[in-house]
Amino acid sequence: MPAPAPGVRVIRPAFAPLVQGNTGPAVADVQERLDALGFAVAPDGPGVFGPGTRAAVEAFQHRRGLRVDGVCGRQTWSALVEAGRRLGDRFLYRRSPMLRGDDVAELQQRLSALGFDAGRVDGIFGDRTSRALGEFQRNVGLPVDGIAGASTVQELLRLGSRHVDPELVTSVRDREELRHGRRTLAGLRVAVGEEGGVDVATGALRRALVRRSAVVTTHHHPDGSMLAAEANAVGADVFIGIRLDGARSACSASYYAGFHYQSPGGRMLAELVATAVAGALGIVDEGAHGMSLPVLRETRMPAVICDVGPPAVLVPGVVTFADAVVDALARWVSTPWD
Repeated sequence: MPAPAPGVRVIRPAFAPLVQGNTGPAVADVQERLDALGFAVAPDGPGVFGPGTRAAVEAFQHRRGLRVDGVCGRQTWSALVEAGRRLGDRFLYRRSPMLRGDDVAELQQRLSALGFDAGRVDGIFGDRTSRALGEFQRNVGLPVDGIAGASTVQELLRLGSRHVDPELVTSVRDREELRHGRRTLAGLRVAVGEEGGVDVATGALRRALVRRSAVVTTHHHPDGSMLAAEANAVGADVFIGIRLDGARSACSASYYAGFHYQSPGGRMLAELVATAVAGALGIVDEGAHGMSLPVLRETRMPAVICDVGPPAVLVPGVVTFADAVVDALARWVSTPWD
């Protein structure tokens, strides 16, 4: 197995997240990465996290589908590193931990556009991407080693230039899975997750789903990647996350969107959930939004996160909230995808 090609200089902000007011080489590294991606940090000087750097971080977070807070924490830092990768910069292959980056996403897009199912376009080189890459190599007469090296990338670029905006085979598969999925809640495997603070709502939703004969697992962890891993491990058909928004009297729902791809099932469910919950609780419906948060990006099933608040509305109305989410889910599974 070849070693990855040498990467760019990495100064990891492994201490506290970088915020406005910080200074030093880690800030300078973040600024360099932002600038290379077209996000100007002016008028801040090198190594000074001022208002210009904060604005650039917020713009980057918005572009990447992350929560916009102007703080360069672990997720934003990882996204910055991934965004600097270009197809051909390094060898891509299946390893542990899995390779991540925009170069992986481009590989997935190109394979999918040519009819090789690399799985969800998520920028994560997993088993499906490895199998699709091997199939591509076999079809074009290259050694089948599952490694996207120079020869494989060159052939991908050559063949891909013949296609103009093709439909991805991944999108076709997603719709087929939805078309042949369950049409009732009975037996539907639902993973309900939260990152902390909404145990009451999680429990109410679990009970409401069980009453409709769904098979429910609940997951509690502050790390979205861990929630995704747990939902994947139990083979859930759908993931519903709950997040308390203490600042607004509103409901919004997010679904996976990234790298010019979006989850069709996730989007529809997010739209239904936002409308149902807002109407039931009498709060503002802020609609559905495509995002690339870890729990949405890394789950292998349609997934949504419902942001709802404030606590003064959610806590006394938790049963109403749960019933609204279940009604939205019931409408979702019964929707024809033909």
